[in-house]
Amino acid sequence: MPTEASHKLIPMTDFVIEYYSNEGYADLQTLRLMKNYANFLRRPLTLGMFVPVDLKGNVLKEPKNYTSWKSLDHNAVKRTDTMGFEEYAGYQAAERNCLFEGFTIAYNGYSVVRIVASYDETVELSFNKIDMMSSAFQDIESLTVFNDIYLTVNALESIGIKK
Repeated sequence: MPTEASHKLIPMTDFVIEYYSNEGYADLQTLRLMKNYANFLRRPLTLGMFVPVDLKGNVLKEPKNYTSWKSLDHNAVKRTDTMGFEEYAGYQAAERNCLFEGFTIAYNGYSVVRIVASYDETVELSFNKIDMMSSAFQDIESLTVFNDIYLTVNALESIGIKK
């Protein structure tokens, strides 16, 4: 579920206008941020941007009691001493690779995976299991047709936005 500090995915023109209205001028940092966002929007969509997947692109099942385990302060950060909890740490690492918040598996079939946004079930995407790509949406920018898609901290950091 998105937090109140979540940032929405927006079209590039809105990003530029919104940023300039707050900053009022363009310096090198502003231009770098805009370039980073433009490159971010061009990235091809993959399933791992929405839900945790393994190195082969297969959807990972959330470990039992994972939410409780993750809520403990000492598990909220990256750990190397996870003996007995390797599955949890692996899932947590895959979860950190996600760029969009709040997506869940609606259907995981033989040839296709369908996901939905938990905060708006009209936001639904399907991915082919062969290449883990969407046939309907080619890149991140194509998702701007939806009103509510939220970026993770990882996505914001890749753009250069500090939270």
